[in-house]
Amino acid sequence: MSDPTRTMWEGRYLKVSQQGTWEYAERQGQIGAAVIVATDEAGRLILVEQFRIPIGRRCIELPAGLVGDESAGESIVDGARRELEEETGYLADRIEELGLFYSSPGMTSESFMVVRATGLVRTGAGGGSPEEDITVHHVAPADVPAFVRAARTSGLGIDAKILLLLDQTTIAYSAP
Repeated sequence: MSDPTRTMWEGRYLKVSQQGTWEYAERQGQIGAAVIVATDEAGRLILVEQFRIPIGRRCIELPAGLVGDESAGESIVDGARRELEEETGYLADRIEELGLFYSSPGMTSESFMVVRATGLVRTGAGGGSPEEDITVHHVAPADVPAFVRAARTSGLGIDAKILLLLDQTTIAYSAP
């Protein structure tokens, strides 16, 4: 029989729990997350850059966002479509679910659905809400490793989900 779980702290979106000696974070409610692999009409990947408080710097990421945080029962497809348009200014004709992943299973129960967005139409500038201050980047798939190296060299953080875009032979350690 396992130890009971107890809540250490609870906020609007997160809860920190403890089971035995293990401490971990959980999402509150029925909120999910979508991570979006999107390509524009020229076949370039759409990446975003924004400041992330937990790491104290701007970070290169795939477009992503919470699903169900604004309207209960929102589907992954609808949430991904909404987040892509808010962050990048592109509306997707098609969204395909690729699989569920866990962000850091030793520290959090958080999961996210990776989706592929295609048939994009530009509807606006993107950039998210004013406090998000998102910069949109268009990067040819072959240029992703060099783009990531340059971003890291300039002091940007790199979200681990960018690994989805890198060929295994191009991954090399580079100090921040």
